[in-house]
Amino acid sequence: MKKITLHLVENPATSEPETLDLPQATERTVSARRRNPNRNIFSVRPDVDTTTLLAHASETLASLNVMTLDFANQLEGSQRNVALALQQLTMLTELLINRARDNLDPNGSVAVGKSPVFH
Repeated sequence: MKKITLHLVENPATSEPETLDLPQATERTVSARRRNPNRNIFSVRPDVDTTTLLAHASETLASLNVMTLDFANQLEGSQRNVALALQQLTMLTELLINRARDNLDPNGSVAVGKSPVFH
């Protein structure tokens, strides 16, 4: 049976990867998530301000918008319609996030007394 390495990281400085048999990997991963639902591979730094978070979300959605439109252009029929619907939902979500950014900071400037967080 093929072996895979599954990284379930609690503390990146001290944890070691666990090697699992392929059929058991999914079962054990689901079991581990039930025990600790906060275990994930991505996280957002807690000190990032809301405006920065919304800016990154907006940029990500803009990229997704372009990718789904390019993908839709390669399809035909009902698959194209589904891809275009996904593109429209992405665009709508991007518009909502941009409005939220404008509501938080209408002038597009950084809050007084708070330096921006750059990544």
